[in-house]
Amino acid sequence: MFNFFLKPALRNFRKNKTYSFLNIFGLAIGIACAGLIFLWAEDELTFDNVNLKKDRLYQVRVNANFGGTIYTMGSTPRLMAPLLKSEIPGIINAARVSDEDQRLLFRVGEKSFYSSGKYSDSALFSMFTLPFKEGNAGSAFAQLHSLVITEKAAKKFFGTGKNILGKSVRVDNKQDFIVSGIIQDLPENSTLQFEWLAPFENEPNYKGNLSWAGYGPFTYVELDNKLNAASVSRQLWNYLHRKDPTQKTHSLLFPMKDWRLYDEFNNGVQTGGGAIKQVRMLSAIAWIIFLIGCINFMNLATASSQKRTKEVGVRKVLGAEKKGLIAQFISEAMLMSFMATIVAVIFIVLALPAFNIVMHKQLLLNGGRPFHIIGLFTITIICGLVAGSYPSLYLSSFRPAMVLKGIKLKTGNASLIRKGLVMLQFTVSVVFIISTIIVYMQIQHVKDRKLGFKKDNLIEIDMQHDISKTFPLIKQDLLLTGIIEKVALSDHSTIYGGNTDNRFKWQGKPHDNEADIAFRNVSPEFISASGMEILEGRDFNGDASSEASNVIISESMANLMGKESTALGKIIQSPRGNEENNYTNMTVIGVINDFMYGNMYDGKSMPVIYFCQPSRDANLLYLRIKPQTGPHQALAKIETVMKKDNPVYPLQFKFVDDQFNEMFLKETLTSKVSGMFAILAIIISCLGLFGLTAFTAEQRTKEIGIRKVLGASVTGLASLLSKDFLQLVLISCLVAFPLAWWIMHNWLQNYEYRISMSWWIFIAAGLLALLIALLTISIQTIKAAVANPVNSLRSE
Repeated sequence: MFNFFLKPALRNFRKNKTYSFLNIFGLAIGIACAGLIFLWAEDELTFDNVNLKKDRLYQVRVNANFGGTIYTMGSTPRLMAPLLKSEIPGIINAARVSDEDQRLLFRVGEKSFYSSGKYSDSALFSMFTLPFKEGNAGSAFAQLHSLVITEKAAKKFFGTGKNILGKSVRVDNKQDFIVSGIIQDLPENSTLQFEWLAPFENEPNYKGNLSWAGYGPFTYVELDNKLNAASVSRQLWNYLHRKDPTQKTHSLLFPMKDWRLYDEFNNGVQTGGGAIKQVRMLSAIAWIIFLIGCINFMNLATASSQKRTKEVGVRKVLGAEKKGLIAQFISEAMLMSFMATIVAVIFIVLALPAFNIVMHKQLLLNGGRPFHIIGLFTITIICGLVAGSYPSLYLSSFRPAMVLKGIKLKTGNASLIRKGLVMLQFTVSVVFIISTIIVYMQIQHVKDRKLGFKKDNLIEIDMQHDISKTFPLIKQDLLLTGIIEKVALSDHSTIYGGNTDNRFKWQGKPHDNEADIAFRNVSPEFISASGMEILEGRDFNGDASSEASNVIISESMANLMGKESTALGKIIQSPRGNEENNYTNMTVIGVINDFMYGNMYDGKSMPVIYFCQPSRDANLLYLRIKPQTGPHQALAKIETVMKKDNPVYPLQFKFVDDQFNEMFLKETLTSKVSGMFAILAIIISCLGLFGLTAFTAEQRTKEIGIRKVLGASVTGLASLLSKDFLQLVLISCLVAFPLAWWIMHNWLQNYEYRISMSWWIFIAAGLLALLIALLTISIQTIKAAVANPVNSLRSE
């Protein structure tokens, strides 16, 4: 076996070191890229697989009609889960879980920690797979103020100490909770994430919202595996309306297997889209990069075939059959693929830390996992077969008589295939370049749009508790630092969505108008602190109590109330509580400019009403620092004030411009991935182009020598050798332009606020590809052109 296959293969590698290196390196890059993306795709496709009951667990979702559009949301009434098990046949378990992470302050002895967790019903422990390291599910929530924590939280709270069960933890400086259980840390690819769980009855809004209009928590159910989920869904559809005829919503089951990848609804119907689109896109990119690496091998192998014609001829004369030659060349391709895989594994290990940062993952290449070993083995086999199939068939087809007589073989088909493969490589590269530019421009287009408020030099501090009583003191001390211009309170982040309601009334409101209107509770200084502009009327004054019956509305809200007259002085009836007729009259004193929040890709802003009632859950402190003040200097002085006036709660802050940038993580990821693989595709393509140029220059050595003797210049010879390859790249650009336009046009349709694709993007990408190709070719063409013709013509 060694003599017949491996020994000739190794001898051929040593004989053609340059081609072997280019082949192995190009294949290794392709395999490494594919391997990294497949690791990521595996993590996405196995989301929530930690749950043994994955096929039986569902989330109850609600379809609500707002202004004629149906929105599918996860929030459900607090009364719903406890009744489902007894009232809906087929549901054998149900649990409520708070819809948002609750970031609370935990105090253990003299140490304080912020930790994120959830309030839930005890049924959660039997539904989800949450293995207990200490304690047990049956008694975990035996007491109202019980606390189940993860191993990570246990280390944070108590260090490495033992016997943690029964220990007391002070929560939010209000109540002591007793640790009743410790569970294993949850894997990263799990939808349910927390550091602690507490009984749902401790949820802050629990007691005040025990009605069928009191929405809030997520509701999860476990179905009897003998029943069809569709039959349970039919019983759930009108469940809320039967409980409360005023409820016009419908409820449905959303299976756990779809939570991660298919979480996209349009007008109340699951579309089949979601994160799966990104998985498909990146998987397609992985296969494309992988195939580009294989193309390099095919190109270089067929191009260098002239060197092996005599070897094939002699082997056939000595009795070698075609299938034996095919096996020989396939074995060479397999050996090279195996070597490339080893190099690729090294690349993957080295690149994983950076790749994890870009993808926001904690991926590992685990040699102990059979799936990973089988995956690498499969990639090696596929790569060897794909890359070696055509060269083996091509080389084994040579006729020995013609080869040994020195008759030049016709290579028209091989040459045509090589050219087609080079064009394919650069077509993909140009598409990647154009896509990267357009994605980047789309992100910048949204980032540069007029937001309607000033996000720079604005700091948000989550106070974690009601500070209405201490706010005047904190405000005074912050202003006295000399670095703060404005201090204000709000109950919701400026840049994200707030509470909404469609029950607001005003004179002339159409009966069929169910527009959803956002509302926020702020202190009098908020409008000026956020940098919003008063278009009509006035701002709130410094006395919140005197402004309690006044509101400021956005321009969209003013237009909703009637464009024909000013909104100033009009009365808005504001719903308070869940009772149908419990309304308060509020007077419009000002109109501010529309501002963007929530989805920054929306074409317009949603109407907003501001109430000057900071005592109503307004625990977000907004500080506008002076422009000339450095952030570190400002934070140092802010922390000093907070330690003095609010010592119990450690400072936790965010710059609003950082929050803004975080809203583009998905698009930024797409941009980075496109750019990264555009570079890699170009590198692989250039490796192949470099090898083909070297081979062409080598084949035309005597022609170049004769041309130099006859007076040809170095520039003329370099142009002669470069012309054919540059033509191929130019044709690639012409093919890539409409393909890239079609791909990016469809991608941009996902965004209401988007750029238009300019012609210069395509020209710039084409010129860049031509420049890169020219630089790659020039290394070999100039080397061949300046060579001494005496050396090439000596044997003639």
